[in-house]
Amino acid sequence: MTQATLKVTPLNAAHRAAGAKMVDFGGWDMPVNYGSQIEEHHAVRTDVGMFDVSHMCVVDLKGENVRSFLRGLVANNVDKLQVSGKALYSAMLKPEGTVIDDLIIYFMNETWFRLVVNAGTAEKDVAWMNAHNAATNAGITITQRRDGANSYGLIAVQGPNARAKAWEVLPETKAASAEMKPFNAVIVDNTSFGEVMVARTGYTGEDGFEIAVSAERITDLWNALAAAGVKPAGLGARDTLRLEAGMNLYGQDMDETVNPLNAGLAWTIDLVAERDFVGKKALLEQGQTQQFLGLILREKGGILRAHQKVVTPHGDGEITSGTFSPTMQEAIALARLPMGVAIGDTVHVQIRDKQLAATVVKLPFVRNGKVLVA
Repeated sequence: MTQATLKVTPLNAAHRAAGAKMVDFGGWDMPVNYGSQIEEHHAVRTDVGMFDVSHMCVVDLKGENVRSFLRGLVANNVDKLQVSGKALYSAMLKPEGTVIDDLIIYFMNETWFRLVVNAGTAEKDVAWMNAHNAATNAGITITQRRDGANSYGLIAVQGPNARAKAWEVLPETKAASAEMKPFNAVIVDNTSFGEVMVARTGYTGEDGFEIAVSAERITDLWNALAAAGVKPAGLGARDTLRLEAGMNLYGQDMDETVNPLNAGLAWTIDLVAERDFVGKKALLEQGQTQQFLGLILREKGGILRAHQKVVTPHGDGEITSGTFSPTMQEAIALARLPMGVAIGDTVHVQIRDKQLAATVVKLPFVRNGKVLVA
């Protein structure tokens, strides 16, 4: 795919003006860093940084039957959503029990739920929703808000000072969001940037907001945040931050071949309620056959990377994501491991012609600026 055919977000020109190093990210022309990935990482852990996440796709589901539609579509139980703005993390599954996508669902009202889905899976996701809509005769209106008229831009402002900086630029949102707990959102329609959705969510292990405004106003908001001292950060820092926080990346830690119970996503699945959902029967039949845990490399001589084999007394496992942690100054990884492996065990990672020792740890590695593992 040539640069000319890459998809671009509404902030593409702003990234280039800021000197960002641009890369092909799943068919999108996205910033990997603005000079120093390490500085961007530390800014989010210690102060505040912001990410362009406009390649993610907002999808509005509206209709009288939208709650019952989602009860059968996703693995978590939307009946947990009873207060306007409350959010739920879940996954859409294939009948075989594997992951089509992970997503966030926001309850706006009884006839309107808002989903945010991954960039590279958006078209597939919407097609899957449309097919389920037709098969169940639910009569739902499904509108993706990433391209064309009424599209959104999305900025994630993350870090210990993220909310304060966001309020500095969007003072009209403070009253509505100051007492808002994590995994909630509010829409404020009278700001200087027009209608703004402020969600207390993120992908870094730090506090902060994910902010949606119209695509026409997103560059103004980005520039205002930068002028207020919010450091732009690229995909490189986003990946090391989410890995330290033990957060899955679709297409790497799980996909359409992976049972979500084996990918550490059991907490996003409700198998107890009587409702049925796509993939439930397969999950009940298969159960969990692997654990999703962290690794810290204890020997010099390598970096932990995806697809490396993990040798244990209980059989082999596999690293799904690995990096060098800027916060911990150690090589870390997420891995699917046999059920017999325990926290604190020493296992060995196959790196080229060596087997290097690593310690098994509970995830996450880092949360809210604190290292949680030794």
